[in-house]
Amino acid sequence: MREGPGASLGIASVANLRDLGGYTATHGSVVADKLIYRSDQLNAVSPADLNKVATLGLKTAFDFRTEAERDHAPDMLPPGVEYVWLDVLNDAPGAGPAQLGSLLQDPQKADAALGNGKAEALFSQAYRDFVTLASAKSAYHRFFAALSNPGNGPALFHCTTGKDRTGWAAASLLTLLGVSHAQVYADYLRSNEYILPAYKSLIDAFVAKGGDPEITTAVLGVRKPYLDAAFDEVDRRYGSIESYFEMGLSIDGATQELLRKRFLVAG
Repeated sequence: MREGPGASLGIASVANLRDLGGYTATHGSVVADKLIYRSDQLNAVSPADLNKVATLGLKTAFDFRTEAERDHAPDMLPPGVEYVWLDVLNDAPGAGPAQLGSLLQDPQKADAALGNGKAEALFSQAYRDFVTLASAKSAYHRFFAALSNPGNGPALFHCTTGKDRTGWAAASLLTLLGVSHAQVYADYLRSNEYILPAYKSLIDAFVAKGGDPEITTAVLGVRKPYLDAAFDEVDRRYGSIESYFEMGLSIDGATQELLRKRFLVAG
């Protein structure tokens, strides 16, 4: 397994838990380690693994999931960690990708709903929704405003698999911090290394029943066109990541600078 920035922390029951630090940014700075973590859901965490999570010294955990996702698999957190629920997809009809996992139980239904490129088109639209939905703007505003306050960190943020709602939060923050396009996409795509193996039994069962493996990788993995769609929506509506934060998320220039001061250190 490759190491370096973006690598999993190796906690088996939270396979996509990763430190967002270590990436190089502008003017020789580096994203600080051990301040901000991206993750999949913290449910069914073994006692030993929960002890490992506790060593991160988290102050706050931000949950981007829908109410149904949260109620089905509530977070298991170490004592003393403040839990903050921010439903990114509250305004999305049917909550989009959040509901797609159930289709993988039935290959016939999955093929009808998601085959022939439909899954990729659905996810690309969902990533545009991350930029445009009122609930997404509200959730991400609260998230980034909270991150600008050192008292809320170290912090962790997650959705269900830690790849889409979480992926956009990570990509937009890294971009605001001046991390290169190539590194932002590398961090985003590394979810495939951890999520797809974690869902191997589900994928194998789906394929064994005649399901198209292309559907499973489109739904359970990440693809460059998904993130492209979100950045295209930012460019189309706002022209830059800074304007997206200021005009879309009501995170003004002074708060953006606080985020840079908080998460960037000398290289």
